[in-house]
Amino acid sequence: MPDHFYVYPTYLAAGATRRGGRRVPAASSVKGEISLDQMAEAARALGYEVEVEEGKSYPRTFWQGSGRLKVQKKGTDPKTAFVRRLAQELQRRSPTPPARSA
Repeated sequence: MPDHFYVYPTYLAAGATRRGGRRVPAASSVKGEISLDQMAEAARALGYEVEVEEGKSYPRTFWQGSGRLKVQKKGTDPKTAFVRRLAQELQRRSPTPPARSA
């Protein structure tokens, strides 16, 4: 059993469909561009050891070369739970848009 798992930006992207690879509910997805560095910082804030792998491709969108994170497993946490917590952390860190005045 491997001691790590991989996380691609597509897993968290609001622009991706479930069929296209998004692994979190639409309400939990991250809007806008997601950089590997942002993902790595958020994962480290959650207490995980992370290695950024530039140029790797998500198999469903192999032509994009979006990169991925190699995340060391911690305890018995499943990958799904980690991805959801990572999405929440990224949403928490994203700047909130200013309120619109009417």
